[in-house]
Amino acid sequence: MLRIITELAEARSELRRICDRTHDEQVTHKEATVRQILQTVKRQGDRALLAYTEEFDKQILTAEQLRVTGSELDAAYQQVSKELLSAIQLASRQIEEFHRLRVPKSWVQFGDRDVVLGKRYTPVDRAGLYVPGGRAAYPSTVLMNAIPAKVAGVERIVMVTPPGPGGALNPAVLVAAQEAGVTEIYRVGGAQAIAALAYGTETIPKVDVITGPGNVYVMLAKGQVYGTVGIDSLAGPSEVLVIADRTADPTHLAADLLAQAEHDPMAAAILITTDGDLAGKVVSEVKDQLADHPRRIDTEKAIAHFGLVVVVETLELAAELSNEFAPEHLELEVAEPWDLLERIKHAGAIFLGHSTPEAVGDYLAGPNHTLPTSGAARYASPLSTETFMKHSSIISYSAGALSSVSSAVQALAEAEGLPSHGYSVKVRTDRPSPER
Repeated sequence: MLRIITELAEARSELRRICDRTHDEQVTHKEATVRQILQTVKRQGDRALLAYTEEFDKQILTAEQLRVTGSELDAAYQQVSKELLSAIQLASRQIEEFHRLRVPKSWVQFGDRDVVLGKRYTPVDRAGLYVPGGRAAYPSTVLMNAIPAKVAGVERIVMVTPPGPGGALNPAVLVAAQEAGVTEIYRVGGAQAIAALAYGTETIPKVDVITGPGNVYVMLAKGQVYGTVGIDSLAGPSEVLVIADRTADPTHLAADLLAQAEHDPMAAAILITTDGDLAGKVVSEVKDQLADHPRRIDTEKAIAHFGLVVVVETLELAAELSNEFAPEHLELEVAEPWDLLERIKHAGAIFLGHSTPEAVGDYLAGPNHTLPTSGAARYASPLSTETFMKHSSIISYSAGALSSVSSAVQALAEAEGLPSHGYSVKVRTDRPSPER
């Protein structure tokens, strides 16, 4: 069950253990399996996809059945409730509104001596989105990955997701894909789906960027194809860290911890509080809420192995521990969250106040829920429109501007032993081209 720790050294040790929970020998063993899958799909294309789908998903498909048809997409709208459709559309609007605020703009700057410098932002041609299946359906993941790509201006958005019994896909996922602007969908999952997006097959196109979460095989596959394609991140199991003072409600805190733990047996749910009485009440409330939990077995495993309550003396120390952990999700359940925010340096998404549970960010607040995990928030950021864009530097010198730096360029070129670099400038300043 959920443990309470009061010793600072022990708390730091446990937080490090939880942060490093995906770095074990089992992961190393799986890397070889993933490498073989990638190479087989690269060589055999659709034939390998179908074989792996039969082996891992227990579904027998033909190459023609890989792509989801228009009639299936139309039928999906008839299979979701009006309430769910309305929720998907609301989330879609709010996610799009937020991400439109984040589109980087091209710019140029006209400096002295007729020097023009700038950046030009352009979208990638093709984006590949991985949407997990298995334990649950994730229409929210579709929205969070596809909408930033659409807003960035990506013309071809390709989605892959594992097939269910009979090759069926969840109708809510198909509806979300259409609402978000996905242009084509394929029923294939696992490392083989990542290989198809990275290398292309007879049916599935090669893409430029792959985004989206998945199991350890998907994560390892994304890491191995990086360089052939771009990726968003190597997302591990989900995690939440909650900082709470005596003003927090233990029932709310327990619900928030369980909302994270129910994702996966390796999900992490951590509470750091300045109130020892609150800590005990949260542990008791977690036990009560687990009693009739529909996903009790997996949730209990997560709580038992990667759940933690730490009692500290001050909120400043709580913030320090949080920064060392660099959580994917951080809730500030304190009386003055905006004051405490000033002390937070590393977190994927920050939720302020007693009325802002992490779940609202998971679904429809607007900011992206694809976030850095396992301490990566120290250097990485959430998925955004910029994930699907790249920029080119713009440089323009007039003849006079080039002449003014000619000697400096030649000196640097000589120091590096690259004479043609220097000559390429010298020849222009000695014999300038006519201005046009």
